[in-house]
Amino acid sequence: MMIPDPSEAAWFKSSYSDENGGTCVEVAELSNRVGVRDSKDTDIAPFTVPKAAWASFVDQLRRAD
Repeated sequence: MMIPDPSEAAWFKSSYSDENGGTCVEVAELSNRVGVRDSKDTDIAPFTVPKAAWASFVDQLRRAD
């Protein structure tokens, strides 16, 4: 399966990320997968998961809140 070039993706910072340069997580839609990366080290390849797995993960986080 071909994953699009992450450098061309639209990355979004987590709303829970620290605005002062602390812990920052970014996510992007990459075809049928979701990319997750550290916003302070964007040269490292992102971790990718299927969209369904990401949706399940986010749903579980919302339920725990």
